[in-house]
Amino acid sequence: MEINDKIELTYKIKSEDLAKSLSLDDRDDFPEVFATSRMVALMELAASRLIRPLLKIGQLSVGVNVNVNHTAATPNHQEIKIVAEFKGMEDKLFLFEVSLYDSAGKAGSGTHTRAIIDTDRLEKSAINRVKK
Repeated sequence: MEINDKIELTYKIKSEDLAKSLSLDDRDDFPEVFATSRMVALMELAASRLIRPLLKIGQLSVGVNVNVNHTAATPNHQEIKIVAEFKGMEDKLFLFEVSLYDSAGKAGSGTHTRAIIDTDRLEKSAINRVKK
């Protein structure tokens, strides 16, 4: 993977992607627009796909940090584009610029870092962490 390599994902927003779907009970009230949490998830997905060719058997990439701004609302059933662009390394972390576009233009952007980890080691560590 080279600096400035990028990947673009297209996705059509569904009802379960809306902020409204985050409500846990009647007291929660959110708008029927694309949820920031789904934007972040798709940004992470795009970056993980870009890093995938570097993985060895038994490895995965995991998100370490996300710093984004969701600057415009996008309604349901719209097609969006998520872009992840590799910007370099910081120690063992892979640095990405991430963006969201809808039919009106840029609707979100920020940075994301990922690490390559041994899957078994991470899962065992997670279980041991909560056993204490």
